[in-house]
Amino acid sequence: MTEIAYLGLGSNLGDRLDSLQRAVDLLGDEAGITLTRCSRVWETDPVGGPPQPDFLNVVVRAQVDLLPLDLLAACQRVEAALGRVREVRWGPRTVDIDVLLIADRSIDEPELVVPHPRLHERAFVLMPLLELEPDPVLPDGTRLVDVRLGPDAAGGVRVFAPPLRLS
Repeated sequence: MTEIAYLGLGSNLGDRLDSLQRAVDLLGDEAGITLTRCSRVWETDPVGGPPQPDFLNVVVRAQVDLLPLDLLAACQRVEAALGRVREVRWGPRTVDIDVLLIADRSIDEPELVVPHPRLHERAFVLMPLLELEPDPVLPDGTRLVDVRLGPDAAGGVRVFAPPLRLS
């Protein structure tokens, strides 16, 4: 069954823009994933974790014909292919891919929580997501346009580049 999913991608090491483009290209090559839209690229201050360089972030909309854990596995394969190393939680990384939403599903597994648990706290996710879906509704009925961000959440978010190329 094909469902709509939203994936958040971020990079803050090396050629950040190239890493995001390569991640989008590799995601598009994965069986069961068809990328249909990409937000603009946003540059953001790091949130949480150790001191580190600024991130570039995008959100992509995908049609997926995969089970949620298979979608997560595809995202992790792309991260690994691009040299993602998980040494420090919320630390610097070549690429990070988060499953934000999958249709109207609520998933609470040790490996995967959907909607992403910090989705509503992060302007670097909300701003690009709202470009693609102007009034997303979470499985519990919460409308993201009605969510109030905390005083620090919106700081340091700025448009960096046009949307990435989808293959």
